[in-house]
Amino acid sequence: MSAVLDRPQTLLPSRFEWLMGLYAENYHRLTRLFGPQRLACGTYVSSLDDGLDLRLEVVARHPYTLDLHLTYCFLDDTGEEAPSAQIRLYTDAHMAEVLACHSDRRLARAIGLVRPSRSEFQQRVRMSSFLNRWLEYLAGQGHSIGTLEPLPALAG
Repeated sequence: MSAVLDRPQTLLPSRFEWLMGLYAENYHRLTRLFGPQRLACGTYVSSLDDGLDLRLEVVARHPYTLDLHLTYCFLDDTGEEAPSAQIRLYTDAHMAEVLACHSDRRLARAIGLVRPSRSEFQQRVRMSSFLNRWLEYLAGQGHSIGTLEPLPALAG
């Protein structure tokens, strides 16, 4: 009998491997789309003349990580920026982890609803899946490094 049929469990990744693969895919989508590893700390806006400006904030730079905040430039019914995602980009491991996210009903209709999860692992999978779909949606809308413009710092 073949090795493939003897050990079918080796054909599919474990749940942890699948999550790490999702982190890696999000890293590559994010870096292809916006190149945040080349951006200085600050706030950038991507405008496509559709009334849905996107804001990318490079919050902090560390030797092997970047902390990012990605959101649209409007508030939802609750007064929060939505959708939004707090992201940690691991430049050495080529992974992007979603630390927190908040979805909006309008985007949830477009890319799918993020339902409450039963475990920490499931929550991480859902947040990462949300980011993955959102990045794909943003690319399809035309957002890119070429549409990003630095937002001038407010004089204080």
